[in-house]
Amino acid sequence: MVAKNKLLRPFLKWAGGKRQLLPEIRRYVPKKFNIYFEPFVGAGAVLFDLQPKRAIVNDINYELINVYNVIKTDVVSLIKDLNKHVNEKEYYYQLRDLDRSDKFSSLSPIERASRMIFLNKTCFNGLFRVNSQGQFNVPFGDYSNPKIVDDIVLLAVHQYLTNNHITVLNDDFETAVRQATKNDFVYFDPPYDPVSDTSSFTGYNLDGFNRDNQVRLKQVFDELSNRGCKVLLSNSATPFVRELYNEYTIVTIAANRAINSDAMKRGKVDEILVMNYAR
Repeated sequence: MVAKNKLLRPFLKWAGGKRQLLPEIRRYVPKKFNIYFEPFVGAGAVLFDLQPKRAIVNDINYELINVYNVIKTDVVSLIKDLNKHVNEKEYYYQLRDLDRSDKFSSLSPIERASRMIFLNKTCFNGLFRVNSQGQFNVPFGDYSNPKIVDDIVLLAVHQYLTNNHITVLNDDFETAVRQATKNDFVYFDPPYDPVSDTSSFTGYNLDGFNRDNQVRLKQVFDELSNRGCKVLLSNSATPFVRELYNEYTIVTIAANRAINSDAMKRGKVDEILVMNYAR
């Protein structure tokens, strides 16, 4: 068995990221599978922890997938461009507001990836969020010494993406799993069903993810099960989600709510893992 690269980890902070849940998720990952699919890859915590040799990963967020592709194809130029940024409030807002002007469309993929990483590292609470026009709208974080250029991690991600059979897609989750067949492993980590009317966070893309999407995801889960795929899903432990997946194995786990603008609302919250297999 090839040793894992311990330097391989997420290069962004991401709402719903799974770094703190990795010990729990590892317990339920199938011992054997063929191709790994992750249709809501986000910052890649599970991908980079499992480090499969063959994977198809996807996210609907174009800017995020652009970062993956730039890291894969030209990480040296990305690191060079990241070094030009300065952690200053005025500079931050100038760069943030580029997507409100015509200049944004003229940015190269490298410049767009560099901008996204910089904003993520220096914005308030490391949160990626856009408004209804698709414009990044998180305020300046005012941190004293954020690590804007984490070249060790970026190079590790580059090495992993180029040395293995990893396909990166920017599509709908249903499209992203069309190639999945018997004994492939699919991990779904969708935007969670909100535990209250005020807790929903779908601001990382314009489409949102409502209960109609949750129902459609359940239908895809069923279809993959019928194909003989091994399917694992994370979600909030709401009555709606529990009822939706009541014919499958459900495990309740406690997770820390890490990203919230109100510090009093961070802390332990129940989540569930749903699976269609016995590990």
